[in-house]
Amino acid sequence: MRNQKIINIAVIAHVDAGKSTLVDALLQQSGVFRENEVLVSQVMDSNALERERGITIYAKNCAIQTHGVKINIVDTPGHADFSSEVERIIRTVDTVILLVDSAEGPMPQTRFVLHKSLELGLKPILLINKIDKQDQRAEEVVDLVYDLFLSLDATDEQLDFPILYGIARQGIVKRSLDDESTDLEPLFETIVKHVGTYPEKDDEPTQMQVSSLAYDDYIGRLGIGRLYQGTLKVGQSVLVSRGASMIRHSVTQLFVYEGLKRVPVTEAHSGDIVIIAGIADISIGDTLCDLNNPMPLPMIPIEEPTLSMNFLVNSSPFAGRSGKYVTSRNLRERLLKELEVNVGLKVEMLESTDRFKVSGRGELHLTILIENMRREGYELAVSKPEVIYRYRSGEKMEPLEEVITTVPEIYSGVVISKLNLRKAQMTNMDEHKGYVTITWQAPTRSLIGYRSEFINDTRGEGTLVRQLAGYTPYVGELPQRSNGVMISTETGTAMTYSIFYLQERGQFFIGPQTEVYQGMIVGVSSRDLDMEVNPTKNKKATAVRSTGADEAMRLTPPRQLTLEYAVEFINDDELVEVTPDAIRLRKKFLNPIDRKNANRAARLEVVDE
Repeated sequence: MRNQKIINIAVIAHVDAGKSTLVDALLQQSGVFRENEVLVSQVMDSNALERERGITIYAKNCAIQTHGVKINIVDTPGHADFSSEVERIIRTVDTVILLVDSAEGPMPQTRFVLHKSLELGLKPILLINKIDKQDQRAEEVVDLVYDLFLSLDATDEQLDFPILYGIARQGIVKRSLDDESTDLEPLFETIVKHVGTYPEKDDEPTQMQVSSLAYDDYIGRLGIGRLYQGTLKVGQSVLVSRGASMIRHSVTQLFVYEGLKRVPVTEAHSGDIVIIAGIADISIGDTLCDLNNPMPLPMIPIEEPTLSMNFLVNSSPFAGRSGKYVTSRNLRERLLKELEVNVGLKVEMLESTDRFKVSGRGELHLTILIENMRREGYELAVSKPEVIYRYRSGEKMEPLEEVITTVPEIYSGVVISKLNLRKAQMTNMDEHKGYVTITWQAPTRSLIGYRSEFINDTRGEGTLVRQLAGYTPYVGELPQRSNGVMISTETGTAMTYSIFYLQERGQFFIGPQTEVYQGMIVGVSSRDLDMEVNPTKNKKATAVRSTGADEAMRLTPPRQLTLEYAVEFINDDELVEVTPDAIRLRKKFLNPIDRKNANRAARLEVVDE
């Protein structure tokens, strides 16, 4: 029989509300770390990219012991592109801690994850975080959360949620704003009292549903999920239900969480979050059932991708210089490996063997994959992201997003103007302490490439958050990038002399001594037309000595290319070349004659239509 009480909780919130920081404090104060042991900040964000960007990308589990109860904690992603992870994880928990910033209030992702929680009948605990902020408005935010619950048709029982106030960074939670609490004890007590432990169901037929996947180089694919009833033992035979099919398998290894570690066990009990090995093709939504009394659970729906990009073998003149994996076979194997754990992704091989159509939930979802591949030594080229259209009753539909922009009042005019041009519809506007918060409904297609423009327009002081809101009828043509690019006509090394005399025509992406090739994009033009330039040209040497009257050549610093900016920047006829040591932009056709022929063919195609 089960010898411990179990509660499973998830921490849900919008990006940067303090989820990972709160989990750090829970681990520290529950004794997972010794008193003199230094806890690394955001210990759950173990991926290098998560640490660099300060966001949670992958949902992760840990477990703590408090008040005689084992509490399994799930730290969920806050970004909309990873919402499919959140959706599945919520099915495995008894309650959610809804974390809301005391100044920002509920945000788009807050609404999404809360909606899923309420649909499943969970009774959330509200924690207003960052109450030490100067512009905190905790009491007003509580009212906004009540309004949000009402708009999501919460039941009377769900509306009677506990309210706590905290400063996760300091490991403090209070029952009211005036309390003198110095630790998380109010939160621990509220979890145990409000939720209640999972009922004892060890004697019932085995039933476990896989909600997420992991991969181990030694033992292969792992299924992670809640054991709803019964027990699981190493060597036990189970029926794996997937839709209408049921296949017999044997469990070779079992793990549960203790602290941050995955600990092997010989038997797992009802209510616990369990990791199983031994089923090679295990997938999201599979139910492990008792051989004699199978009770499969409904499959977990996985939301369809909204954006796609083409991944191509790198064919530039610099291909193979720094990458270890450069062939189409390498790309195919890596993408198939990603599909083992990344269920929000879809991969199709296109007519030519060196191109793959990769579809995901958004730009961040896809660029995270590209960045990981780059760091692993892969070389590839990627095309401009394209939205995935749907057709309903013969009508073309495209993804629609809810967008919330918060900007200083002086920049609100330019943001409104830009988003109106992109066919965004304003649905709400609020002003608070010199900042304007505007809610929009905008086609996903219109937002591709806008984030970097928004940062420039608001001098880095604005925030823009997005959440898929559904689909809308096709809105027609949208404005493209307003500037052309500067294209290198030569292969060689860029020189200070040529960059100095060309920089008045636009902004460069390269500096002196950078190697370039014909067809490579070296900068953005100040005009709306592409411009062919020779950045390799040097000053002619003469026998005449300089008088010293020549002006020193002062160069404007080049714009640094990040992967996100590059992917947003390119047009349909351009590619991003991604290698372990460089990100370059290029035209699809490097030769100017090939480019002209392709442009002519594209114009004729439009006329024919």
